[in-house]
Amino acid sequence: MGSLLIAVIYLAFISLGLPDSLLGSAWPTMQTVFHVPSSYAGYVAMTISAMTILSALASPALIRRIATKWIVIVSIFLTVAGLLGFSVCSEYWMLFLFAVPYGLGAGSVDASLNHYVANHYSSSVMNFLHCFYGLGAVISPNVMALALKYARWNEGYRWTAYLQMGILVVCILSLPLWKSGGGQEEQGTEETAGIRETLKVPGVVPTLIAFFSYCAGEATCFLWTSSYFAGTRQGMGKELIASFGSLIFGGLMLGRLISGFISNRLGDRQLIRIGIALEFVGILLIALPFEGYAVAAVGFLIAGTGMGPVYPAIQHMAPANFGKKYSAAAIGLQMASAYVGSTFMPMVFGRLQQKAGIWIMPLYLTVFAVLNISLLELAYRKIRNSAQGQNKRV
Repeated sequence: MGSLLIAVIYLAFISLGLPDSLLGSAWPTMQTVFHVPSSYAGYVAMTISAMTILSALASPALIRRIATKWIVIVSIFLTVAGLLGFSVCSEYWMLFLFAVPYGLGAGSVDASLNHYVANHYSSSVMNFLHCFYGLGAVISPNVMALALKYARWNEGYRWTAYLQMGILVVCILSLPLWKSGGGQEEQGTEETAGIRETLKVPGVVPTLIAFFSYCAGEATCFLWTSSYFAGTRQGMGKELIASFGSLIFGGLMLGRLISGFISNRLGDRQLIRIGIALEFVGILLIALPFEGYAVAAVGFLIAGTGMGPVYPAIQHMAPANFGKKYSAAAIGLQMASAYVGSTFMPMVFGRLQQKAGIWIMPLYLTVFAVLNISLLELAYRKIRNSAQGQNKRV
């Protein structure tokens, strides 16, 4: 029964990935339909992420009071509502109305599932879990590409909503597994710290800023990869351009799949260092001025592969780095910090590329990759020094 519960959790993470890549893959077409500048995608993405931040900040309290299974059910239902809402939008302003349930459906379920897996399973399981997120995020741009070829962008959102409905039905049918698998028994059984107390723990703040930096680069790729090819390469159809939105997600999925097999041997910190080094290689390939799209496409795939283990490794380290007492609040704060980066930095890039050109994307990604690894190393040092200080006092 426990293995069936893990399968359901994996399926829930597919549902998390499905909505995240749709806007970026559809935006080149949506922009022309709504007659708005390309940078306006950032405002919609910002609204979605703002709702997710609120949801993530509420997650420590929800985890203490509500069983994880119900957080999952309600959250998937909200994303279905958001996707169906997007599918009926005929004016740009309407997107903001349905961005509310779209975003609220992501934060709490992400934090609660990460908290549960980080406290009960190995790094390998965490990486495989996030690999399934990448699977969902790869599927939806291709659904959108099919919709653009055979119907309209609206149908891409509607078809993805149907997939979410199927996952929701499976999650509802699997509710008894949570009881038998122990999934709900962890709720409220251990002392958990609040947000203010957790912020004082050594290493938490630089980890939050590092997570912000990671997700700033990741979300910029989510939203602007298709637009990067549209703006720097010539002679491609809109269906092909839309499909490029899946490159970064395919890389994330590949990176997490590989990490799932090696993470228990290498450890979370070493995985992060190797991953970010690989990300730099991918960014270099994206920046090279070759004609055609092949080298840049490989670059995005490699960059995504390098990014792959970073997110799950940071989440999985929370109980070990900060203690189980602080892990729920730390993961909730990490999620909120991540979505702050997702909210504002793609929008900032949208403004920059409007003035300087979208060719600056590799440089923009490099800045955040450097910040990510530098701040994580600072956090490790603070955690190590704090542990040494406690040992001396003992």
